[in-house]
Amino acid sequence: MRWARLSLVFLSAMAPLLGAAGPLPEGSVFPAWELVDQFGRKVSSKELAGKTYLIWFYPKAGTPGCTKEGCELRDNFEEFKKLGVQVVGVSFDTPEENAAFAARHRFPFPLLSDSRRELAVKVGAADTPEQGYPRRISYLVGADGRVLKVYPQVNPERHAREVLADLHALAGK
Repeated sequence: MRWARLSLVFLSAMAPLLGAAGPLPEGSVFPAWELVDQFGRKVSSKELAGKTYLIWFYPKAGTPGCTKEGCELRDNFEEFKKLGVQVVGVSFDTPEENAAFAARHRFPFPLLSDSRRELAVKVGAADTPEQGYPRRISYLVGADGRVLKVYPQVNPERHAREVLADLHALAGK
């Protein structure tokens, strides 16, 4: 019992140093955010309030896995639109790097720069602000701002279809 209390005290004291405890659970409120897109415009959770959106974190613009995932989302973008879902990508890349990535692959959705890593740490895409790249993780966020679905281990080749299948299943409930 004493060790359990000591462990709890130690872990509580270390929590700020350890970063995010992992992905947000389904049903939790997704944190408020405001980031800059590839055109230098501010985009925020406030402006997406009342809408369902998929926010996908990707490690690095232009790398093979990120390109595959982005292209799969692009190729299925019309289906997301039909379902009323906004797609938003997030990385630690600069807006300029994201602009080149989006232009090269004709992405019809915003790519946001979380250069200070604040959102990534809050949602488990990074452990600390010093982390070099975010984890490949996505959240489907409902119109009420709550997490509908967490995708903690994304397969870039199947992610878009997996999310669409979940959206159809959620709509059928």
